[in-house]
Amino acid sequence: MEVQIAVSKIKKYASFSSGDTVEVVERPQGGVSVVLADGQTSGRGAKAVSNLVVRKVIGLLAEGVRDGAAARAASDSLYTEKHGKVSSTLNIVSIDLQSNTMVITRNNTAPVVIAQGTQINVLDAPCKPIGLYRGTRPEITQIVMEPELSALIFSDGLVHAGDRYGCSLNIVANFEELLEGDKRDPQFIADALLEKAMALDRNRPEDDISIVVVRVLPYVGDEVRRMTVRLPVGF
Repeated sequence: MEVQIAVSKIKKYASFSSGDTVEVVERPQGGVSVVLADGQTSGRGAKAVSNLVVRKVIGLLAEGVRDGAAARAASDSLYTEKHGKVSSTLNIVSIDLQSNTMVITRNNTAPVVIAQGTQINVLDAPCKPIGLYRGTRPEITQIVMEPELSALIFSDGLVHAGDRYGCSLNIVANFEELLEGDKRDPQFIADALLEKAMALDRNRPEDDISIVVVRVLPYVGDEVRRMTVRLPVGF
């Protein structure tokens, strides 16, 4: 099997920077984790918050701390730093080669969509963002890895795309349709969902939008690990 990860994200229209932060870290006992945090509000203040959260989480994961414990520690750290007055959502998706599972950790009102072959599951159990209280616990789901296992993780900008114009994106239906299409690589799926969301916002996103797609696919090719990053920079 081969794990493929793709990220597409864009900042709120006319904002200096995105309040969302996404990072990828290798796990010391094998595997990889993707961490997505969305700081309260938007712009520089939100970016500082999401950076604080993600740095804490990836540092702990790199030391071998379990995902749930890392999420709780990040929540307590943010609570201490901001005195319980600032929150952040947090998602961690890990490919754990020790247990041969995908581990999904949620502190986010936005759901996570899981596809296992033709079966679609939505992880939407109630959970709280981090930073407002001590001891905030995440929702954790563990799934045995197998080919065609896919996860869609996103910030709430995707959920609210089009709200200003009285329309919305059916995220689950669109994800399912893209998985069944000819181009099923994660980057194509993430880009297509972002494009649909931006169209609903008339290409002026009302909020930061971040989309992460993780897919477990049949193994093809060599054993080289690859990562590609594209960062548009304005001058």
